Amino acid sequence: MAQDLKKMFNDDRELKTGKMPEGHEARFLKKLEKELPAQSINKRFSVWSIAASVVILFGLSFGAYRFFEKPIENITPDEQVVTLKSLGDVSPDLKKVEDYYVANINLELASVKLTSENKELFDSYIVRLEELNNEYKRLSIELTESGPNELTVSALIDNLKLRLNLLYRLKEQLNELNTSDNHQSTT
Repeated sequence: MAQDLKKMFNDDRELKTGKMPEGHEARFLKKLEKELPAQSINKRFSVWSIAASVVILFGLSFGAYRFFEKPIENITPDEQVVTLKSLGDVSPDLKKVEDYYVANINLELASVKLTSENKELFDSYIVRLEELNNEYKRLSIELTESGPNELTVSALIDNLKLRLNLLYRLKEQLNELNTSDNHQSTT
């Protein structure tokens, strides 16, 4: 059974004429198609893959929109986006002053106990605080447009002082209201 492979290959080469039998390639392609059919376009692009692509596209678009979106702090009449300057943009010391007043204003507002008896008084003070807040925004626009000057900076600080003093007065009046209610209820 053992045969010399070298001799077999040499003999085989001598027998070959170098021509392929007639129809050999067609038969080979037919058998190949039978064993490995070509994938149809319908299978590759199914409805689910198209839907998944659309969902991914919308997700990426929304993510890009949110990533590149800039916050709008102020819209001028020309519809241009302008970033308002604050006291902190003028100097670090003025930022400390602004932070001090804003923190105290928020602290005083948080400490007010709203009841049905003091709601009317509280609402009147809130209206006044909103007016001062709108004035502060107007002054910030002026600071942004014309740059820092002594009058604008002092007006911004005075506005913060007024708001804080207004809240102190509100607390005093609420305390007086509570003491008078307590006094009336004990008698």
